[in-house]
Amino acid sequence: MSLKKMAMTFTLCIGAAMGVHAADDMHNFNFKEAVDRAVADGFLDGSVKFYLAGTKSGGQVIEKDLVTNKKTNGFAKRANKACDHVLRSALIQFQNTAKAKGANAVTNIVSYYKSNENKSTTTYQCAKGTALAGVALKGDIVKL
Repeated sequence: MSLKKMAMTFTLCIGAAMGVHAADDMHNFNFKEAVDRAVADGFLDGSVKFYLAGTKSGGQVIEKDLVTNKKTNGFAKRANKACDHVLRSALIQFQNTAKAKGANAVTNIVSYYKSNENKSTTTYQCAKGTALAGVALKGDIVKL
C-alpha cells in the first residue's frame, strides 16, 4: 500500500473513532468567575455587565432573547479551558451587540444549548465533546 493510501486510511479510521466518541458531555461552570477572568485578561472591556436569569432586573430592554451559539476546538483540551474560551467568544458577541445598540448590560442570561433553556443563578452550561466545545446563551440587551 502506498504511503498516501496508508495516510488516508489512518485519517479515516481516526475520524470514525472520533465520531463514535463525539457525544457531548454537559459541564456547569461558575459564570461570575469566568466573566471576571475575561475582564481581567482584557477579552471584555468591562463596559457591559452580564447577569444570569434571576440575578438582575430593571433597565430598558433594547432587544429581547438575543442568542449566541459559539463553538471552539476542544480536541486534547480539558473541559474547563475549552469552555472558558468559548464562553468568552459568546460574551464578546453580546458585548459588541450591546454597545452597538447603546446598551450597557445583558440580563436574563440562560444557557441555551440546542435550544434547551437551562436557568441558573450561578453557572453556565458548556457541551464538551472530543473535537468541539460549545456554549449557547440567550439574554436580553438592556440599558441600565
